[in-house]
Amino acid sequence: MTSGTNKKHCGFTLIELMCSMAVGSIILLLATSMLGSSSDSYERIGGGVASERDARALITQLTSDLSTTHFHKDEVIEKSTAPWPTDRLGFLCLQPAHAQSDTGRLGDLCAVSYYIKDLTINGKTVRCLMRGFRESSDTFNSLEADNVSSLFTEQPNIDEPVAFGVVSWQVLPKARDASGKWIDWVKNTTTGPEALDVRLVLARRGLIDKLKQTADWDGNGTSGILLGSPAEPDRNKNLEVYATLIRFGNHEAP
Repeated sequence: MTSGTNKKHCGFTLIELMCSMAVGSIILLLATSMLGSSSDSYERIGGGVASERDARALITQLTSDLSTTHFHKDEVIEKSTAPWPTDRLGFLCLQPAHAQSDTGRLGDLCAVSYYIKDLTINGKTVRCLMRGFRESSDTFNSLEADNVSSLFTEQPNIDEPVAFGVVSWQVLPKARDASGKWIDWVKNTTTGPEALDVRLVLARRGLIDKLKQTADWDGNGTSGILLGSPAEPDRNKNLEVYATLIRFGNHEAP
């Protein structure tokens, strides 16, 4: 008589396998969601850093240009009537020798202008703030010919972008009244403003990729609705708003 040993076979039932697969799927979905959220956060932070870098560089350059401004009756402070303003600015100022070429330097007095232009970059339209710079030889020639306004016209082969993804660029000239209160400057032929109230709205990187045409940047077109209301740009998480008061010429710091 032989005695046999009963062997008990252990394994997973179909229900147990299905439960395990369901738990695994939930874990994968949670992990994917966390990774997506981290990616979005990284993109928002990166877009914000890029916008702030552009804004700081622009404000530093503009402050430097305006600090040595010399008022001229033909300087340009042109207001835009568009919902998203795109103003123009042009003035004479002193520039150091290293900012000019050897052939273009006749002195220190140069002309600088700022204006908005749509550039095509990687097949898409990107609205940029341009800086036009005319060396002292051109400036003195225009002064002698009493044609200063020509110094502030666009020259595509010379002018350079100083900020990308600019939704709005607004320049408000200011002066002080008798009580020292800031008021809007009234243009005249003898004195310039004491300061400029500069307001800049930049699109974050993710939004720049969606604004592909000029109409979009104007707030129209298929993607223009993404800009939101021009009256409340700070309520749009895809926009960065910067505002500062910059001294104009040799007036006291505002």
